Amino acid sequence: MADLPVYLQDEQNDTTILQRMKDALPADLDASEGSFLHDALAPAAIELAQAAAWAQEVLRRGFARTTFGAYLDLRAEEHGVTRLPATRARGTVTFTGTPNTVIPAGTRVSTASTPTAAAQVFTTDAEATIGGGGTVDVTVTAEVAGSAGNVAAGRITFVTTPVAGVSSVTNAAPTTGGTDKETDAALLARYLQRVRNPSSSGNKADYINWAMEVSEVGGVSVVPLWNGPGTVKVAIIKTDKTPADAALVAAVQAYIDPDPGMGEGKAPIGAAVTVVAATAVQINVTATLTIAPGYDAASVKVAVEANIDAYIKSLVFAQDNDVLYSRVGNAIIDTVGVQDYSGLLVNGGTANVVIGDTEVAVKGVITLNT
Repeated sequence: MADLPVYLQDEQNDTTILQRMKDALPADLDASEGSFLHDALAPAAIELAQAAAWAQEVLRRGFARTTFGAYLDLRAEEHGVTRLPATRARGTVTFTGTPNTVIPAGTRVSTASTPTAAAQVFTTDAEATIGGGGTVDVTVTAEVAGSAGNVAAGRITFVTTPVAGVSSVTNAAPTTGGTDKETDAALLARYLQRVRNPSSSGNKADYINWAMEVSEVGGVSVVPLWNGPGTVKVAIIKTDKTPADAALVAAVQAYIDPDPGMGEGKAPIGAAVTVVAATAVQINVTATLTIAPGYDAASVKVAVEANIDAYIKSLVFAQDNDVLYSRVGNAIIDTVGVQDYSGLLVNGGTANVVIGDTEVAVKGVITLNT
């Protein structure tokens, strides 16, 4: 976040303010410490110093790049940008039990709680009946919005609303779609995108802004005229910098252009918009590390992999999004505990990996030898 201009900072503490006040008095008056004038002016100097501090704080809260929380919400709303709310995870669970058992809508199921995490509770979206095979699949929605509702396969194992005839429940696939309330950093990025790239009746910036208004979208690439005049391709990724799933693609398509060319969404009449998930390009890295004395090799390897992943994610839909061989090497050597490395291969070679306009680099297999 940017630094504030120096304003009401220098020479605005209570000591300097008090001295200026005393200097303005006639010379023949006693304003020494302990005198009546000194004691009378000191509280006022403290209050003036406090007022200067609050003025500096007001300045900080008035600029988008230095404000926060509700103040950032107010600033963003001036340009039609609102903070994205948390969303609830959804998925499918399988109930096992006696055939013809009716499972009411709103039946609660959950994961197990752990010492570090509370149980995640889900409710069934509709009534269902166990079939002759002894099972039935039912869609569920997390009770509490947020990314914590995205649980791995096999984690939902408890029926917290007892249903006679049901013996067990599980989820064969992970639950997905849960997101936390948009952070200040993400909201600021969308705000700056909007004000720095004003609307122009369907320019590239508009399509980026529109797509980013849909919850869970973490990046956008726009390809004009991809299939002839009037066509626009919008490639999207999720907030975790991985290609979007089918549900998110459908949500963005419906928001921007549900009936291509008809102007029923955000896109202008005549613009046939196709929303797609970005194509993932796996980046596989192999290298041999020389670990500096005194460092644990396993911990250093974890840190190296994290640095490589961070570099790859920083390229997503960037102006220059190619994966540079030298930058992968920098990510390795800049890791604390790495003394040197050799035999570096990126996707099996020593050349840069070219990433297309609708492609995103994602971390593949990282093999680190010592």
